[in-house]
Amino acid sequence: MGATLSPLLCICLSLAMSSSFVHSSSVPPLLGFHPLDEKYYASEVIKCKDGSKVFTRDRLNDNFCDCVDGTDEPGTSACPAGKFYCRNLGSTPQFIFSSRVNDGICDCCDGSDEYDGTIHCPSTCIMGGNFVYKSDHGTSKVSDLSNIYGETKSGMSLDDLIEKLRAVQWFSGYFNDVPDVKEEVTIGIIQYE
Repeated sequence: MGATLSPLLCICLSLAMSSSFVHSSSVPPLLGFHPLDEKYYASEVIKCKDGSKVFTRDRLNDNFCDCVDGTDEPGTSACPAGKFYCRNLGSTPQFIFSSRVNDGICDCCDGSDEYDGTIHCPSTCIMGGNFVYKSDHGTSKVSDLSNIYGETKSGMSLDDLIEKLRAVQWFSGYFNDVPDVKEEVTIGIIQYE
Protein backbone atom coordinates (compact mmCIF):
# COMPACT_ATOMS: atom_id res chain seq x y z
CA MET A 1 0.00 0.00 0.00
CA GLY A 2 2.93 2.37 0.67
CA ALA A 3 4.05 2.00 -2.94
CA THR A 4 0.63 3.09 -4.29
CA LEU A 5 0.38 6.12 -2.04
CA SER A 6 3.68 7.52 -3.12
CA PRO A 7 2.75 8.11 -6.82
CA LEU A 8 -0.69 9.40 -5.79
CA LEU A 9 0.90 11.78 -3.30
CA CYS A 10 3.34 13.01 -5.96
CA ILE A 11 0.48 13.68 -8.38
CA CYS A 12 -1.51 15.59 -5.73
CA LEU A 13 1.49 17.68 -4.75
CA SER A 14 2.36 18.50 -8.34
CA LEU A 15 -1.25 19.55 -9.04
CA ALA A 16 -1.31 21.74 -5.95
CA MET A 17 1.98 23.39 -6.85
CA SER A 18 0.97 23.95 -10.48
CA SER A 19 -2.34 25.55 -9.49
CA SER A 20 -0.61 27.91 -7.05
CA PHE A 21 1.88 28.80 -9.77
CA VAL A 22 -0.94 29.62 -12.19
CA HIS A 23 -2.68 31.82 -9.61
CA SER A 24 0.48 33.73 -8.75
CA SER A 25 0.61 35.55 -12.10
CA SER A 26 0.88 39.30 -11.64
CA VAL A 27 -2.38 40.25 -13.37
CA PRO A 28 -5.64 38.34 -13.29
CA PRO A 29 -6.65 37.86 -16.94
CA LEU A 30 -10.06 39.56 -16.74
CA LEU A 31 -9.43 42.66 -14.68
CA GLY A 32 -10.20 46.30 -15.42
CA PHE A 33 -12.94 45.90 -18.02
CA HIS A 34 -16.62 46.90 -17.96
CA PRO A 35 -19.04 44.00 -17.29
CA LEU A 36 -20.74 44.65 -20.64
CA ASP A 37 -17.40 43.83 -22.32
CA GLU A 38 -17.25 40.33 -20.82
CA LYS A 39 -18.47 38.69 -24.05
CA TYR A 40 -16.05 40.85 -26.05
CA TYR A 41 -13.08 39.44 -24.14
CA ALA A 42 -14.45 35.87 -24.02
CA SER A 43 -13.34 34.75 -27.50
CA GLU A 44 -9.92 33.26 -28.15
CA VAL A 45 -9.04 35.90 -30.79
CA ILE A 46 -9.93 39.48 -29.84
CA LYS A 47 -9.93 42.54 -32.09
CA CYS A 48 -8.66 45.92 -30.87
CA LYS A 49 -11.65 48.23 -30.44
CA ASP A 50 -10.12 50.71 -32.89
CA GLY A 51 -9.92 47.91 -35.48
CA SER A 52 -6.15 48.22 -35.93
CA LYS A 53 -5.10 44.69 -34.86
CA VAL A 54 -6.21 41.36 -33.50
CA PHE A 55 -4.61 39.55 -30.58
CA THR A 56 -5.01 36.22 -28.86
CA ARG A 57 -6.55 35.92 -25.42
CA ASP A 58 -3.20 34.99 -23.86
CA ARG A 59 -2.01 38.53 -24.63
CA LEU A 60 -4.81 40.05 -22.57
CA ASN A 61 -3.35 41.91 -19.56
CA ASP A 62 0.19 40.68 -20.27
CA ASN A 63 1.77 44.11 -19.54
CA PHE A 64 2.61 44.67 -23.21
CA CYS A 65 0.56 47.15 -25.24
CA ASP A 66 -0.52 45.42 -28.47
CA CYS A 67 -3.42 47.78 -29.26
CA VAL A 68 -2.89 51.53 -29.57
CA ASP A 69 -6.23 52.16 -27.85
CA GLY A 70 -5.35 49.90 -24.90
CA THR A 71 -8.02 47.26 -25.61
CA ASP A 72 -5.64 44.42 -24.74
CA GLU A 73 -4.53 45.92 -21.40
CA PRO A 74 -7.64 46.95 -19.45
CA GLY A 75 -6.10 45.73 -16.19
CA THR A 76 -2.54 47.10 -16.47
CA SER A 77 -0.79 50.42 -16.98
CA ALA A 78 1.01 49.23 -20.14
CA CYS A 79 -0.98 51.36 -22.62
CA PRO A 80 -1.00 55.15 -22.24
CA ALA A 81 -4.47 55.44 -23.81
CA GLY A 82 -5.94 52.64 -21.69
CA LYS A 83 -8.78 52.89 -19.19
CA PHE A 84 -9.30 50.74 -16.09
CA TYR A 85 -12.84 50.01 -14.94
CA CYS A 86 -13.48 50.18 -11.19
CA ARG A 87 -16.55 48.10 -10.32
CA ASN A 88 -16.82 49.80 -6.89
CA LEU A 89 -19.57 47.49 -5.60
CA GLY A 90 -21.65 49.47 -3.12
CA SER A 91 -20.74 52.80 -4.73
CA THR A 92 -20.48 54.39 -8.18
CA PRO A 93 -18.55 52.47 -10.86
CA GLN A 94 -16.00 54.54 -12.77
CA PHE A 95 -13.23 54.46 -15.35
CA ILE A 96 -9.77 55.72 -14.42
CA PHE A 97 -6.70 56.20 -16.59
CA SER A 98 -4.69 53.00 -16.74
CA SER A 99 -1.61 54.94 -15.65
CA ARG A 100 -3.20 54.97 -12.18
CA VAL A 101 -3.10 51.16 -11.90
CA ASN A 102 -0.59 49.94 -9.28
CA ASP A 103 0.78 53.45 -8.72
CA GLY A 104 0.55 53.33 -4.92
CA ILE A 105 -2.65 55.43 -4.74
CA CYS A 106 -6.05 53.83 -4.20
CA ASP A 107 -8.17 55.43 -6.92
CA CYS A 108 -11.02 52.86 -6.90
CA CYS A 109 -13.01 52.74 -3.67
CA ASP A 110 -12.91 48.94 -3.88
CA GLY A 111 -9.10 48.98 -4.16
CA SER A 112 -9.11 46.93 -7.37
CA ASP A 113 -6.62 49.24 -9.10
CA GLU A 114 -3.88 48.32 -6.59
CA TYR A 115 -3.76 44.54 -6.94
CA ASP A 116 0.03 44.04 -6.95
CA GLY A 117 0.20 44.03 -3.14
CA THR A 118 2.52 47.01 -2.61
CA ILE A 119 -0.27 48.93 -0.86
CA HIS A 120 -3.39 47.73 0.96
CA CYS A 121 -6.51 49.57 -0.15
CA PRO A 122 -9.43 49.03 2.21
CA SER A 123 -12.81 48.99 0.50
CA THR A 124 -14.56 52.25 1.27
CA CYS A 125 -17.39 51.77 -1.22
CA ILE A 126 -20.06 51.02 1.39
CA MET A 127 -19.06 54.11 3.43
CA GLY A 128 -19.78 56.48 0.54
CA GLY A 129 -16.65 55.60 -1.37
CA ASN A 130 -14.28 57.29 -3.72
CA PHE A 131 -11.81 58.26 -1.02
CA VAL A 132 -8.27 58.52 -2.28
CA TYR A 133 -5.74 56.87 0.01
CA LYS A 134 -2.08 57.73 -0.59
CA SER A 135 0.87 55.81 0.73
CA ASP A 136 3.44 58.01 2.49
CA HIS A 137 5.86 55.60 4.13
CA GLY A 138 3.12 53.56 5.74
CA THR A 139 0.62 56.33 6.48
CA SER A 140 -2.67 56.94 4.73
CA LYS A 141 -4.46 60.19 4.07
CA VAL A 142 -7.99 60.92 2.99
CA SER A 143 -7.79 63.58 0.30
CA ASP A 144 -11.46 64.19 -0.41
CA LEU A 145 -13.00 65.33 2.87
CA SER A 146 -16.08 66.71 1.16
CA ASN A 147 -17.21 63.11 0.63
CA ILE A 148 -16.97 62.45 4.37
CA TYR A 149 -18.71 65.55 5.69
CA GLY A 150 -21.05 67.11 3.16
CA GLU A 151 -21.98 69.98 5.44
CA THR A 152 -20.59 71.81 8.43
CA LYS A 153 -22.49 71.98 11.73
CA SER A 154 -24.17 75.21 10.59
CA GLY A 155 -25.57 73.46 7.51
CA MET A 156 -23.21 75.30 5.15
CA SER A 157 -21.58 73.09 2.53
CA LEU A 158 -17.80 72.75 2.69
CA ASP A 159 -17.43 74.28 -0.78
CA ASP A 160 -19.32 77.40 0.37
CA LEU A 161 -17.26 77.62 3.55
CA ILE A 162 -14.01 77.36 1.61
CA GLU A 163 -15.12 80.13 -0.77
CA LYS A 164 -16.06 82.40 2.16
CA LEU A 165 -12.73 81.79 3.88
CA ARG A 166 -10.89 82.60 0.65
CA ALA A 167 -12.83 85.88 0.39
CA VAL A 168 -11.99 86.74 4.01
CA GLN A 169 -8.34 85.97 3.36
CA TRP A 170 -8.36 88.24 0.31
CA PHE A 171 -10.01 91.12 2.21
CA SER A 172 -7.75 90.72 5.23
CA GLY A 173 -4.85 92.07 3.18
CA TYR A 174 -6.56 95.49 3.15
CA PHE A 175 -6.73 95.69 6.96
CA ASN A 176 -3.05 94.97 7.61
CA ASP A 177 -2.18 98.67 7.16
CA VAL A 178 -4.76 99.92 9.69
CA PRO A 179 -3.09 99.99 13.16
CA ASP A 180 -6.21 99.88 15.36
CA VAL A 181 -7.89 96.89 13.71
CA LYS A 182 -7.24 93.43 15.05
CA GLU A 183 -7.88 90.73 12.48
CA GLU A 184 -9.67 87.66 13.66
CA VAL A 185 -11.21 85.33 11.18
CA THR A 186 -13.95 83.50 12.99
CA ILE A 187 -16.49 82.56 10.40
CA GLY A 188 -15.76 85.67 8.39
CA ILE A 189 -16.26 88.32 11.12
CA ILE A 190 -13.65 91.00 11.75
CA GLN A 191 -13.71 92.09 15.37
CA TYR A 192 -12.44 95.53 16.42
CA GLU A 193 -10.38 96.05 19.57
